[in-house]
Formats: sequence, C-alpha cells, structure tokens
Amino acid sequence: MSDNCMDSLGVINRGEAAVFRSPFVAAAEAFAVRMSTTYAVNAGFSHSEFRLQEYMETSHQRCVASSVSYGIKEDDRGRSKDEIACTKDGSLDRHGRPAIKGKTGGWRCAMLILVHQGLITVAFAAVEVNLVLFSKSVLRQTNAEASNTFSTWMGTVYLFSLMGAFLSDSYLGRYLTCVSFQVLYLIGLITLSLVTHLFLLKPQGCGKLGQLCEPHSPAVTAIFYVAIYLIALGNGAPEPALAAFGADQFDEEDEEEKQSKNSFYSYFYLALNLGSLVAETVLVYIQNLGYWSLGFLICATCATVAFSLLLSGTFRYRHFKTVGNPVSRFSQVIVASLRKLNLQVPSNGEGLYEVERKEGKNYGARRILHTSGFKYLDRAAIITPADVYKSEPANPWQLCTITQVEEVKSILRLLPIWVCTVLSSVVYIQVLSLFVEQGAAMDTTVSSFHVPPASMFTFDIISTSAFILLYDKLIVPLYTKLTKREPNPPSELQRIGIGMALAMASMVIAAIIEQQRLKHANGENTSGLTIFWQIPQYVLVGVSEALIYVAQMEFFATQSPDGLQSLGIGLSMCSSAMGSYMCSMILTAVMAITSKNGKPGWVPPDLNAGHLDRYFLFLAALTALNLVLFVICAKRYNPISFENRAEDMEMETKNQA
Repeated sequence: MSDNCMDSLGVINRGEAAVFRSPFVAAAEAFAVRMSTTYAVNAGFSHSEFRLQEYMETSHQRCVASSVSYGIKEDDRGRSKDEIACTKDGSLDRHGRPAIKGKTGGWRCAMLILVHQGLITVAFAAVEVNLVLFSKSVLRQTNAEASNTFSTWMGTVYLFSLMGAFLSDSYLGRYLTCVSFQVLYLIGLITLSLVTHLFLLKPQGCGKLGQLCEPHSPAVTAIFYVAIYLIALGNGAPEPALAAFGADQFDEEDEEEKQSKNSFYSYFYLALNLGSLVAETVLVYIQNLGYWSLGFLICATCATVAFSLLLSGTFRYRHFKTVGNPVSRFSQVIVASLRKLNLQVPSNGEGLYEVERKEGKNYGARRILHTSGFKYLDRAAIITPADVYKSEPANPWQLCTITQVEEVKSILRLLPIWVCTVLSSVVYIQVLSLFVEQGAAMDTTVSSFHVPPASMFTFDIISTSAFILLYDKLIVPLYTKLTKREPNPPSELQRIGIGMALAMASMVIAAIIEQQRLKHANGENTSGLTIFWQIPQYVLVGVSEALIYVAQMEFFATQSPDGLQSLGIGLSMCSSAMGSYMCSMILTAVMAITSKNGKPGWVPPDLNAGHLDRYFLFLAALTALNLVLFVICAKRYNPISFENRAEDMEMETKNQA
C-alpha cells in the first residue's frame, strides 16, 4: 500500500494526509467513512444508540467550550465556573449526560463511599476473624475442618473479586455491581444472624470457649454455608468495583481533582483498616463471650446503614460507560495478529489502524498511543488492501485498532509486576499465623491481665492507618526535603519497592526476637520474654503494608486501560490470595525438608523445640530476592500512554468553531 494511500485513509498513526488523490485513495476514504459510521454497530450498538452517542459527545464539547451543560438555565450563569462546567474525563451523570462538576462527584460522593467501605468492613471482618472459632465451638468441627472451612471461604472471596470486577467493567457498570451484590451481602448477614439465633446456639449459652453446642441437622448446616457464601459473594464481588467507583468521582483531567483521586486509594485502604480495627476489638470481644447472635446482628445493622449511605448518593455519582467483554477483545487481537504472520510489522507504528476518539463506542475512553514492545501483536492493526476494498464493516477478528492492541500489551506488561506482589504478600500472611503463634509462646501477662496474642495485630492496623494519614502532610514533604527535589513524591513502583525492603526488615527483626525468645524459654512452648517485644515487627509490617497495598491498588488502576480499572484493582487484590496459597506451599516444603530423620523441623507445635528464627530469615532472603526481581521488572516496565483527552477536546471544539 502506497504512502499516499495510507495517509489519505485518515485513520493511520501519522500526520497530515497527502494531496495526491487516486481512485485507490478515494476507495480508502470511503472505507474510512464506512468504518466511522459502523464502528459502534460492529461492537454491538444499534444505529440509534450510535446517534445518541454522537449527540452526547457534541453536547459535551459545547459544555466544555461555553461552560453551559445540558439542562442549565440562564440564571445559572451567575454561578462559579465549577458549578456549571462539565468534567473533562468523559464521566456521565445518572441520566447519561456529561457530568457537571458542581453537581456531581467530588469528595461529597467519595466520603459516602469511604464510610460505606468502613462499615462494610466492620461487618465482614467480624465474620472473618472468628469464623474458625465459630466452626469449632458452634458447628463442632475439628481444628483441621475449621481451618479448611476458613481457607476455602477466603479463597472464594478473592475469586468473587475477580468475577465482580469482570462484570463491573464489561456489563453491569460499577454502581450497579456494588448495589446488586450488596443486596446479597445483606441477605447473607441477616440469614446468618437468624440461623444462629434460632437453630445453632442450642442449648442456650453454648458457643463460648470450651462450651460446645449440640450437633445440628444437615439442613441447618446447609443454611449456614449458604449464608456465609452469600457474604463472601456480596463482599468480594463489589470491592474492586467500589474502589474504582470512588476514584471515578474525581476528574483526572483537573489537576486538583487528580490529586484527590490519587489520595482516594489511600483513604479507601484506611477505611478498610479502621473497619477491621473496630471489628477485631469490639465485635470479636462480644462474640468471644458467646453472644454470637448479637455480634452478627450488629454486622447486619452496619451493612444496612452502609447500603443506605451508598444509595443516598445515587443522584450525584459520576459514571462511565462499560466497555464490553475484554476477553473477546483480547482474543480478537491474538487471532488477527496470527492471521497476518506473513506481513512485515511497520516501524514506529506507521500505517496502523486507528479511529478518531469521537468514533469509538466508549464515551470517555481515551485512545492508547502506540508503543514499541510486543511488536508481533501490531500485525493485528495492519491495514491490507482486502480491508480497504471490503464493503462490509471491518471484522475485528481480522483488523483491530491500535488502542485495542495496546490494551493487550498493557495487561501483559502488568503480569511481571503482579507476580512480584504475589511473592511480597507472603510476608503479610505471617502476621495472621506465625506472628500470633510466636506471641502465644511469649509472656502475655501484664500484672493480672492476659494479652491475647492476636490482639497485637492492632499495632499493625494503627501503624498502617497512621502512615496513610501522615503520608501527604508530613512524610512526602520530609522526603522531598531530604532528597532536595521539587514536590515529586515517590512513584507507585518506588513505594512498592520501599515497602518490600521494610517487609524484609520486619522478617529480620522477627528472627532476632525469636532468638531472644528461645534464650528465655522456660518450659514447653513458653518463654519469659514479654509479648510487647513484637511491636517493632508489627509496626514495620504495617508501614510496609500501607506502602505496598495502596501503591499497588493505585498502580493497577492507573495502568489499566480505560474501563478496565475494576479488573486491574481486582487483579491486585487477588495477589493476597495467591500469596496465601504460596505461603502454605513454602511452609509445607520447609517442614518436609527440616523434619527429616526424626527432627522436629523449624516450625513444630512446640516452638521451643524448633527454629522459627531460621524460617523468618529464610522468608527475609526470599523477600530480598523478590525485591531484586521487582527492581528489574520495574526498570523495564513501559507505562501505558494515553492521549491527552482535554487537549483533544479543545482541538475538536476549535475546529467546530
């Protein structure tokens, strides 16, 4: 295909069109016109929907140009610019019209979502933390059965997170995903409260430590499992969508709102931690006294209030259109590239197929600029003479846009980073298991008061919350002062790397504390060393957690294609589940190796007979190796590059004028 022909096509990744017009050029131009009018139909949109899309975009351009949106009256002209200006990121209000800054979104909506997340976490964490104890004391399960019940249930929660993220970005939208699944969440909590009160706590007063309840019928047990898996579905599925939906309330094309959007992920994780803190202190205490029905009733009440808060902002939320099934789009790129294996990939992306932003089916979605990596996928966007002369719309299984190809590339680039975050999650699993076991083998008495070993987790939550609150106001200014840079805080990848280094340090400190505990051992699985020596390792893990998880959530959201942020956040959340499975495999392998020839192994039931310190040092070495791999992947990472939406809209407005 000649350069003149390719330029006149009007949809290539090049500059101005050539002046020469041949019959072939005319055919190419006709093809471009057909492509622009049938693009939405090819993606499953009707002709009327496509015309509505054109109207919405024209309305949005007028709104940006004159600061007057659809439905604004003349007396509104006296208001401030933000009250009548539309957002520039393509977000919509509940009617599907361009969102007005002063009437939608912002911190008012984000605060509703944050408080909602905190209350939802209170309800979920209260069920999560004591599920093993409930299974043993009320359902009469053994230690192994209760552990398997908990592990399977938690794994399902993370599995539902990916499912909910997929439905949110593809079909339902983020708001509808949150509302619909949290109805199931409420049903699950109410069912759990009722079945516990009416059937499970028999005889009266059972369920306390050491007081087992009588056996239950299979039907009652089945109702219990239905209830807890409804809770898993109702909490896991909407969580990635809720985080992305909260970030949607800020216009990233506005510098002030963009900073607020970045801060939202920190506050979202803070809300999650504060909710866990309340659940693991107040509600867990109530449940440990045997008041299971009251505890579950409080959980249902918190979830009801949270659901009401979410609904209260319905008229003010900002929304984005769904983008359709990403699996089919990714498959189209693979198939189209395989069909063109014999074609030469053009250098610098010249001659590759793309459509104008206003012709795309996804309102508000930005085009992704071409990158040089994974060049074999670029074949999917090569325009052949057969594509030009065909009278029917372009078949996406034969010809894909640059943006569609770059979507696949961006996900492939995220995978090495995701694998490194999976390995870093192994450290945090120790907080819920081996740290508690280590604390149980230490002196837990203060005067006559017994400190529950699991309560030391409070220091992790407090340090995480304090770091998040102080990060923007104190830590970032201190960092810029020490590094003598302009206000340029560490990037997401840098924060993840720093968090990994702190996680490694926490494992080293835990090993040192364990060595000191063994020196003060005074009996079977006991020691004279006070449990408060664990505080430094919990604090370091908490700070590391704040750095890694917040940055990880922000990174996967910003580096995912427009419309797939929920799926990106779901992928980051899934790393915790994979880390849990990996931790189990590592511990099993270590015990199989170290317990040969009749030896007790590094982590035996009696910690005084083992070497838990060596296991902590082994984890520190694995974390160091993971940090090296992460640095290599981070240096090689090529970030996603979007078009400048605001400048593009202003250019279109000037052209129309």
